[in-house]
Amino acid sequence: MTLRDRDKKALIGLGAALALILVLRFWLDRQGDAGTPRSFSSSPQAEKRLGRIRQLATAAPAREEALKRAAAEVAAREKGVLQAATAPQAQAQLLQIIRRVAKLQTPPLEIRGVELGQVRPISEDYGETSVAVTLECRIEQLVNLLADFTAQPEILATSEMRLSAGDQKQKTVQARVTVCGLVPRALVPEKKGTAF
Repeated sequence: MTLRDRDKKALIGLGAALALILVLRFWLDRQGDAGTPRSFSSSPQAEKRLGRIRQLATAAPAREEALKRAAAEVAAREKGVLQAATAPQAQAQLLQIIRRVAKLQTPPLEIRGVELGQVRPISEDYGETSVAVTLECRIEQLVNLLADFTAQPEILATSEMRLSAGDQKQKTVQARVTVCGLVPRALVPEKKGTAF
């Protein structure tokens, strides 16, 4: 049996293809080994690795418990954040709190003027809304009012206070107090680019 030129060329091509397949298979197997974990050649190395895995496994429940405690503490503190659908609703809620605290004073304080401030960001997660109220009272009543703001379950703070003389016979002062409340960052309006 004799081989023709065409058959010889086919056998040479087949041999070259077979060699290429073997080289690629060997090269791909070596590449695949890089992603797989290597086996330990000695028993002490395997024991050290097993000991480390056991340490991590025993520490996991303590970490989960600490995470649960931290999440519960954050949830308890966030109860003081004013919850509202919009910024004006949050300001109205803050004004209601201020009026409620003013009415609980002895004698009840009358709010004479209200000025709503802007909602502004204070961190990545929270914003601040403010309401300024004007009232006339004695200085000890004002001190009690400020103390009662801090006793509320909501997170409130006094950011500004202006005092001027009131009725000298009654020993009162005119006070303008700005009270701020914490709100979710979603209520803070986004700043738009400046127009020229």
